[in-house]
Amino acid sequence: MNGIHVSASVREALEGRKAVVALESTILAHGMPYPRNLETARAVEADVRAAGAVPATIAVLDGTIRIGLESSELERVATAPHMLKLSRSDLAYAIAGGHDGATTVAATMLCAHRAGIAVFATGGIGGVHHGVANTMDISADLFELARTPVLVVCAGAKAILDIPKTLELLETLGVPTVVYRSDEFPAFWSRRSDRPAPLRCDDPAAVAAIFRAARKLEMGTGMLVGNPIDAAVEIPYDAMTKIIERAVGEADDLGVRGKALTPWLLDRIHTLTQGRSLEANVALVRSNAKLAAAIAHELLVG
Repeated sequence: MNGIHVSASVREALEGRKAVVALESTILAHGMPYPRNLETARAVEADVRAAGAVPATIAVLDGTIRIGLESSELERVATAPHMLKLSRSDLAYAIAGGHDGATTVAATMLCAHRAGIAVFATGGIGGVHHGVANTMDISADLFELARTPVLVVCAGAKAILDIPKTLELLETLGVPTVVYRSDEFPAFWSRRSDRPAPLRCDDPAAVAAIFRAARKLEMGTGMLVGNPIDAAVEIPYDAMTKIIERAVGEADDLGVRGKALTPWLLDRIHTLTQGRSLEANVALVRSNAKLAAAIAHELLVG
């Protein structure tokens, strides 16, 4: 495929109808400090392999979309000082200019679909930001879910967002949204968000069946699977809400907006939680990757 390089391991898996799980690179480049980001990326890939699937971390290097990164390329993304943060709207710029960039949920979905990968594991999706009536700040992730048929496993929407409005927009856009083994939609670092799950599934086969049915209907949408963080490592919702409110207030006072907002908030929340948010982030990403691998296997069965 022109402009896309698929690694040998991913290409062989796709041609042999083996389970493949796409992984984003923004969490590697912008979501965690070095060297924890690289350690986590390698651990997540190992988790996918241990579950019998092939990991396909996606990034843009020298203007080429890379589907599946070598160890040296993972390190390059983790350590590059000026790695671009690429959503759908930025991909053409990065390719045309020969730039390096880490892919967000939206961009990763698009690239995964172009390569023929149906399942993608991430940390949390973007969504509707608080104050949207004034800012119109809505993540491209939601619109990508509405038009790109990739199943996305996440720990819910990032808790810094307006989760009720995010769920409303997902419904409006026609995106099937299920929660794995819970009746409540997860809030990233917390198992609960005080919002009911739109739908519930209790095993990977049931999740795969819904996605398979959506594809047969030619709905054209992706599917969102909320996988609550393990109770042992979560930060309780009420405590997390107070921390987020403080961080958001500080960001507003400093005028932090746009693409810089989420990385700034994550870093500030890491400080305010004395590192607990980072540990929770690592745990939930690994959990999501394992579930995604199980779902990818079930999709091949049907």
